[in-house]
Amino acid sequence: MVSVDLFTTLCLGTVIVLVYHYLVKKYHYFLSKPIPCVKPTILVGTSGPLLFRKRDLATHMKVMYNAFPDAKIIGMYDLTSPIYMLRDPDMIKKLAIKDFDHFTDHGPYLTNGRTDDNAGGDSLFGNSLFAMRGQKWRDMRATLSPAFTGSRMRPIFELVTKCGRSMATFFKEEARAGRKLEYEMKDTFQRYGNDVIATVAFGIEVDSMRDYNNEFFEMATKMLSFSSWKMVPLMVIMRVLAALGQKTNMDFMDSKLSDHFKKMIRDNMKQREVNKIVRNDMINILMEVRNGSLKHRQDEQDTKDAGFATVEESSVGKTTHSRKWTDNELFAQCFLFFIAGFDTASTLMSFLAYELSVNPEIQERLHDEIRQTEDSLQSKPLSYEVLQKMQYLDQVVSEALRKWSPNMQLDRYCRKDYLYDDNAGTRFVIEQGHMVVIPVIAMHHDPQYFPEPERFDPERFSEENRSKINTGAYLPFGVGPRNCIGSRLALMEVKSIFYHLVRDFRLVLSEKTQVPLTMAKHPFALLVEGGLWVEFKPRS
Repeated sequence: MVSVDLFTTLCLGTVIVLVYHYLVKKYHYFLSKPIPCVKPTILVGTSGPLLFRKRDLATHMKVMYNAFPDAKIIGMYDLTSPIYMLRDPDMIKKLAIKDFDHFTDHGPYLTNGRTDDNAGGDSLFGNSLFAMRGQKWRDMRATLSPAFTGSRMRPIFELVTKCGRSMATFFKEEARAGRKLEYEMKDTFQRYGNDVIATVAFGIEVDSMRDYNNEFFEMATKMLSFSSWKMVPLMVIMRVLAALGQKTNMDFMDSKLSDHFKKMIRDNMKQREVNKIVRNDMINILMEVRNGSLKHRQDEQDTKDAGFATVEESSVGKTTHSRKWTDNELFAQCFLFFIAGFDTASTLMSFLAYELSVNPEIQERLHDEIRQTEDSLQSKPLSYEVLQKMQYLDQVVSEALRKWSPNMQLDRYCRKDYLYDDNAGTRFVIEQGHMVVIPVIAMHHDPQYFPEPERFDPERFSEENRSKINTGAYLPFGVGPRNCIGSRLALMEVKSIFYHLVRDFRLVLSEKTQVPLTMAKHPFALLVEGGLWVEFKPRS
């Protein structure tokens, strides 16, 4: 009996030792590379502080970024997978633009680890423009690109600004009723974003401040609940156990919600076809895509007409193709803009409201520009062209995107072996299948590129100073052909609401406002512990 127990113990010990050595060997990858590497911890790599919620993502990115301040590229580990962090603006441009063919895709974490061009399956996430891969992504980018030019934004502007006027009117009504206008900003701007995306993407009129628990907002909240702990093991499975994820068809979103979302779009399209309804929104764009009538206009000039942060379309978005899209692939694009409008934009707006409340002199200068604009309009409604000419508003939004960029990091997947050469003596091969991350939030807070990075200073983006900005270090909407296709729409959404809010209200600190902010230790998003509270006081 003793010998059996001893044999079992020896076997178990041998297995443990073999597994340990197998895992340790995983962390030898960067030993053969001429670059520094952040020391990993077995099983979790360098991601432990995120997984166990010891740090928020922004802080974690800064810690990794600052580990080797003189390096242009460093190594780290996402669990057991080696990842390169690119720290040099010139090399970022080189990999993401000049050598784009090597790095055309995002990581396969939204496609259950699959890296083929048709990896999306039936998933809304996997079929979105963000997750699409290879030639399929190129074709979808070219398909959608005409929908996000300056000329397309003009007719959509009235839908967006109507939501801004409605929210400002709601706050006025609340003030007249004697109620204190103290709100949690993330929730407030999610409601605004919900209304914008409902009307711009789906042709549905929603008022989420007056109809607090409307079906559209409730569905959005359920679909985008990324803050729960269940996301951590799901991400681990989808990144590490890709084969299991593929076999179980694992997805980020509940299948019932996904089916409801698709049905809502399908029914809307059928109703428009039957009743011959034409509306300047995303549903109409998808219908144009389906019948092949969505094209670039011959006289369209892709310029930074929407502000300094606007990204320009590359040649990839202007190519032609003959691919036919399924309804599921088209619906997935609606879902992508649903996410961006509801969550990403609301994050930026939340922190911008906070910065205006703690920097009243900046807010008053912005108010002066708004009043001057109002006077020039002579009671005419605000137009897209007039909004884009507001220089200080653009500076304020550009600085908010710098300090509080919702897209805290970018990632690129190496599709084929790449010879990294920084022309300074560092040469090695990044093998196919490895990931490169670009630490946007850390670069935005690097004093080398932005002096006094913790100070909110719109003057960085004035006409006199913007030429000093290293554009390779300012990446709020990404870089290269894989940048954010909806930058114009996002900027329009943000500028429109703050035009109406600052015109009619002073944004001030409330009793609940944290100064300085305490960030929630969230592994994916920029969130404030206990919420981000601001009070609106009507201007006389």
